[in-house]
Amino acid sequence: MRPIIDTQVKQSLMDIYLFITWGKFANVYFDKSSSWIYNKFNGRDGNGGEGGFTDSEKAQFKSALFDFSEKIRRIAENL
Repeated sequence: MRPIIDTQVKQSLMDIYLFITWGKFANVYFDKSSSWIYNKFNGRDGNGGEGGFTDSEKAQFKSALFDFSEKIRRIAENL
């Protein structure tokens, strides 16, 4: 059985999409390359086929965004 993949994650991020270096984000939070995350955002699997975020990758992405937002909040509070 193929995992369910979500190709709408990029659309969900539009308010912040241009403010984050996603390649660095992928490296820090997923130990993956920039091409990996951009392929995920664009619904590709990196081999020319369909792709996207699996449920487990979306959960990891969600945790990473919470962690990143906490870092931003702490920095803002200390200014």
